Amino acid sequence: MAASLPDAQPVAGLIGGAMIGVAAAIMLLGLGRIAGVSGLAARAAGIARTGAPRGIALAFILGLPLGALLVASVTGGIRVSFPATGVLIVAGLIVGIGTSLGSGCTSGHGVCGLSRLSRRSLVATLLFMASGFVTVAAMRATGWL
Repeated sequence: MAASLPDAQPVAGLIGGAMIGVAAAIMLLGLGRIAGVSGLAARAAGIARTGAPRGIALAFILGLPLGALLVASVTGGIRVSFPATGVLIVAGLIVGIGTSLGSGCTSGHGVCGLSRLSRRSLVATLLFMASGFVTVAAMRATGWL
Protein backbone atom coordinates (compact mmCIF):
# COMPACT_ATOMS: atom_id res chain seq x y z
CA MET A 1 0.00 0.00 0.00
CA ALA A 2 1.31 3.46 -0.88
CA ALA A 3 2.06 5.92 1.89
CA SER A 4 -0.48 8.66 2.45
CA LEU A 5 0.72 12.17 1.73
CA PRO A 6 -1.96 14.41 3.25
CA ASP A 7 0.16 17.56 2.96
CA ALA A 8 1.28 16.97 -0.63
CA GLN A 9 0.73 19.92 -2.92
CA PRO A 10 1.60 18.69 -6.42
CA VAL A 11 0.33 21.80 -8.23
CA ALA A 12 2.39 24.10 -6.02
CA GLY A 13 5.39 21.81 -6.54
CA LEU A 14 4.92 21.87 -10.29
CA ILE A 15 4.66 25.67 -10.33
CA GLY A 16 7.70 26.02 -8.05
CA GLY A 17 9.71 23.61 -10.18
CA ALA A 18 8.80 25.50 -13.33
CA MET A 19 9.86 28.77 -11.70
CA ILE A 20 13.22 27.26 -10.71
CA GLY A 21 13.67 26.02 -14.28
CA VAL A 22 12.85 29.44 -15.73
CA ALA A 23 15.27 31.17 -13.33
CA ALA A 24 18.01 28.68 -14.26
CA ALA A 25 17.32 29.18 -17.97
CA ILE A 26 17.42 32.98 -17.62
CA MET A 27 20.79 32.78 -15.84
CA LEU A 28 22.24 30.39 -18.41
CA LEU A 29 20.84 32.02 -21.54
CA GLY A 30 21.07 35.61 -20.35
CA LEU A 31 24.40 35.57 -18.53
CA GLY A 32 26.00 32.31 -19.59
CA ARG A 33 26.20 31.34 -15.90
CA ILE A 34 24.90 28.37 -13.95
CA ALA A 35 22.29 29.19 -11.30
CA GLY A 36 24.06 27.24 -8.55
CA VAL A 37 23.06 28.70 -5.21
CA SER A 38 26.34 27.86 -3.47
CA GLY A 39 28.36 29.66 -6.15
CA LEU A 40 25.98 32.62 -6.20
CA ALA A 41 26.06 32.81 -2.39
CA ALA A 42 29.87 32.77 -2.41
CA ARG A 43 29.91 35.50 -5.04
CA ALA A 44 27.32 37.58 -3.15
CA ALA A 45 29.33 37.25 0.07
CA GLY A 46 32.51 38.30 -1.70
CA ILE A 47 34.18 34.92 -1.14
CA ALA A 48 34.36 34.05 -4.84
CA ARG A 49 36.11 36.38 -7.25
CA THR A 50 34.59 34.86 -10.39
CA GLY A 51 31.08 34.03 -11.48
CA ALA A 52 28.01 36.13 -12.05
CA PRO A 53 28.31 39.86 -11.42
CA ARG A 54 28.08 40.48 -7.69
CA GLY A 55 24.88 42.56 -8.00
CA ILE A 56 23.16 39.72 -9.86
CA ALA A 57 24.36 37.23 -7.25
CA LEU A 58 23.07 39.42 -4.42
CA ALA A 59 19.71 39.87 -6.11
CA PHE A 60 19.38 36.13 -6.71
CA ILE A 61 20.31 35.20 -3.12
CA LEU A 62 18.11 37.89 -1.56
CA GLY A 63 15.26 36.85 -3.85
CA LEU A 64 15.14 33.38 -2.31
CA PRO A 65 13.85 34.41 1.15
CA LEU A 66 11.96 37.39 -0.25
CA GLY A 67 10.12 35.10 -2.66
CA ALA A 68 9.25 32.78 0.21
CA LEU A 69 7.96 35.74 2.24
CA LEU A 70 5.87 36.90 -0.71
CA VAL A 71 4.31 33.46 -1.16
CA ALA A 72 3.69 33.17 2.58
CA SER A 73 1.98 36.56 2.66
CA VAL A 74 -0.26 35.64 -0.29
CA THR A 75 -1.13 32.13 0.89
CA GLY A 76 -1.26 32.75 4.62
CA GLY A 77 2.00 30.95 5.35
CA ILE A 78 2.98 27.40 6.01
CA ARG A 79 3.84 25.36 9.07
CA VAL A 80 7.55 24.83 9.54
CA SER A 81 9.70 23.28 12.21
CA PHE A 82 13.45 23.16 12.51
CA PRO A 83 15.91 21.13 14.53
CA ALA A 84 17.92 22.76 17.32
CA THR A 85 20.22 25.61 16.31
CA GLY A 86 23.36 23.54 16.95
CA VAL A 87 22.14 20.83 14.59
CA LEU A 88 21.43 23.44 11.91
CA ILE A 89 24.90 24.94 12.29
CA VAL A 90 26.63 21.56 12.05
CA ALA A 91 24.44 20.56 9.10
CA GLY A 92 25.19 23.85 7.33
CA LEU A 93 28.92 23.35 7.80
CA ILE A 94 28.73 19.80 6.47
CA VAL A 95 26.72 20.95 3.44
CA GLY A 96 29.21 23.76 2.85
CA ILE A 97 32.12 21.33 2.92
CA GLY A 98 30.22 19.00 0.60
CA THR A 99 29.50 21.72 -1.92
CA SER A 100 33.15 22.68 -1.89
CA LEU A 101 34.28 19.07 -2.40
CA GLY A 102 31.62 18.46 -5.06
CA SER A 103 32.29 21.74 -6.86
CA GLY A 104 28.67 22.75 -6.58
CA CYS A 105 25.34 22.16 -4.92
CA THR A 106 22.05 20.51 -5.74
CA SER A 107 20.84 23.49 -7.75
CA GLY A 108 23.99 23.73 -9.84
CA HIS A 109 24.40 20.00 -10.39
CA GLY A 110 20.84 18.74 -9.93
CA VAL A 111 18.94 21.39 -11.87
CA CYS A 112 21.44 22.95 -14.24
CA GLY A 113 23.93 20.11 -14.69
CA LEU A 114 21.38 17.35 -15.24
CA SER A 115 19.44 19.48 -17.71
CA ARG A 116 22.69 19.84 -19.69
CA LEU A 117 23.23 16.04 -19.48
CA SER A 118 26.47 16.44 -17.52
CA ARG A 119 27.86 13.09 -16.34
CA ARG A 120 29.73 14.82 -13.53
CA SER A 121 26.49 16.40 -12.34
CA LEU A 122 24.70 13.05 -12.54
CA VAL A 123 27.31 11.46 -10.26
CA ALA A 124 27.24 14.46 -7.89
CA THR A 125 23.43 14.43 -7.71
CA LEU A 126 23.34 10.69 -7.05
CA LEU A 127 25.87 11.17 -4.24
CA PHE A 128 23.90 14.12 -2.79
CA MET A 129 20.70 12.08 -2.80
CA ALA A 130 22.33 8.95 -1.33
CA SER A 131 23.94 11.05 1.41
CA GLY A 132 20.58 12.63 2.19
CA PHE A 133 18.85 9.24 2.40
CA VAL A 134 21.55 7.87 4.71
CA THR A 135 21.47 11.00 6.88
CA VAL A 136 17.69 10.89 7.32
CA ALA A 137 17.79 7.16 8.09
CA ALA A 138 20.56 7.69 10.66
CA MET A 139 18.76 10.64 12.28
CA ARG A 140 15.52 8.66 12.51
CA ALA A 141 17.34 5.64 13.94
CA THR A 142 18.98 7.78 16.64
CA GLY A 143 15.81 9.75 17.41
CA TRP A 144 17.16 13.10 16.15
CA LEU A 145 14.39 13.34 13.59
